Amino acid sequence: MSILEKFEKKENYSLEEAVKLYDLELFELAQLANKIREEKHGKKTYFNINRHINPTNICKDVCQFCAYSASRKNPHQYTMSHEEIMDVVENSSKHGIKEVHIVSAHNPNTGLQWYLDIFRKIKDKFPHIHVKALTAAEIHFLATQYNLSYEQIIEKMIESGVDSMPGGGAEIFDEIVRKRICGGKVTSDQWIEIHRLWHKAGHQSNATMLFGHVENREHRIDHMLRLRKLQEETGGFNAFIPLVYQKENNYLKVKDFLTGQEILKTMAISRILLDNIPNIKAYWVTSTTKLALLAQEFGANDLDGTIEKESIQSAAGAKSANGIALQNFVDLIRNSGFIPVERDSVYNEIKVW
Repeated sequence: MSILEKFEKKENYSLEEAVKLYDLELFELAQLANKIREEKHGKKTYFNINRHINPTNICKDVCQFCAYSASRKNPHQYTMSHEEIMDVVENSSKHGIKEVHIVSAHNPNTGLQWYLDIFRKIKDKFPHIHVKALTAAEIHFLATQYNLSYEQIIEKMIESGVDSMPGGGAEIFDEIVRKRICGGKVTSDQWIEIHRLWHKAGHQSNATMLFGHVENREHRIDHMLRLRKLQEETGGFNAFIPLVYQKENNYLKVKDFLTGQEILKTMAISRILLDNIPNIKAYWVTSTTKLALLAQEFGANDLDGTIEKESIQSAAGAKSANGIALQNFVDLIRNSGFIPVERDSVYNEIKVW
């Protein structure tokens, strides 16, 4: 039985066998990944109308891949006031956003209550807007700083109006790689435990993987298989998001950047290995718009959203600072041969464009 046949029949497989998927020809992978995609979603490609807000770039951690933190090459420190954040949400609400996505640095000066209060203010004034906020890395940081359990932080988030968790902070789960690129941050086991607890609290989240830096293919496969195992246990992941490493303004000094073929292979393999996670997101912010659209043929069925403004990836070279206009987003999907479907944050369909 060939490797592809084994995966198509959902036979048991090892990490070593899964790594061999990378040895297959690109369009063989695409064929199987697209078959899974079409079984789950047909020709639909999902997106949402959302706004990213990155409230502060002051960070106690020194991650080697990060270009956003003000403690490193970026000397321009900032922390938004609650009034500034509310003004952003107010203006974005006029553009029809359905979600506000709040992720930032590990700022020891803002405080837990600062976060909880802004979540509550947003939810009180805009109850129809979904609040997606705080990565597992941020939860770990806050729990450590305030000597609270993960469960206590999660309970406070839910009480303050947080609806779902983003998948950031996962990076690569292998601890040797992790020590080099983000030593001192949440560990892989802690990241998994935080998402497990979030799912057990009755809420959903996303999962990410940062690839294309100093990791290898085996590290990527190991990462995906750990996510697959947690999804088998909790069923709480909405989407998997393979994030392409951005190479500017950081300390990793990666010289050999990924080829488009390697990125597409990784997208396809993620769809094959993570068939128990409903959605694979080609996050146009890190993969570029053109490659994200092409990834629709390689298993991806979601492109994220209009975003409006993005600070973290754009600091490292991504062309995402000002988002994409809604009509342009719809036209890009339609012109690539797929059906644009606006969704909410947990993948309920709102409108077929």
